[in-house]
Amino acid sequence: MADKKLRLISNSRLNSLLCCMFSLVFLLGCSDDGFSDLQKYIGEVKAKPKGTIEPLPEIKPVEPFVFKPEGLRDPFKAIGESSESEDVDIAVGNGIKPDTTRRKEELEAFPLDSLRMVGTVVMKTNLWGLVKASDKTIYRIQVGNHMGKNYGKIIRILTDKIELMEIVPDKPGTWREQQTSLALTE
Repeated sequence: MADKKLRLISNSRLNSLLCCMFSLVFLLGCSDDGFSDLQKYIGEVKAKPKGTIEPLPEIKPVEPFVFKPEGLRDPFKAIGESSESEDVDIAVGNGIKPDTTRRKEELEAFPLDSLRMVGTVVMKTNLWGLVKASDKTIYRIQVGNHMGKNYGKIIRILTDKIELMEIVPDKPGTWREQQTSLALTE
């Protein structure tokens, strides 16, 4: 048993000796010889004379601009869009103009291309149209009601379509009537 302990001790010393020798070999591989070209380049860069930095370009003063909106178009509205008060002032051309004083109906909040005719209903000999809006609500309409963004007035309801007369801007200050229809969708 003592013989086994002696062998273990001598094996561990031999392992330690081998580890130390390998470490020495690796350290010798990291000698200073590989950095001579780098040190030469650093010396050349440090030996160059220092350059001068060009001055910053002169900043030109900007004159302030004062915006005077009197008499100008509202920049936050589309070119064809105008407020109700502007509609009354502008509509002087051929006499056709939208009635901006009447109360807007529910279907005038939707563009005409987002509305769909889904059917008709006869109630007490009156033909009513059924229109589905983009909010998935179905509205009941009759002749004389208004719908769409262009002041469209319903002039006729048939079983397969709804005919309307819209008032659209033509040239600045003038309006024109335009007939259009909303066909039944299946």
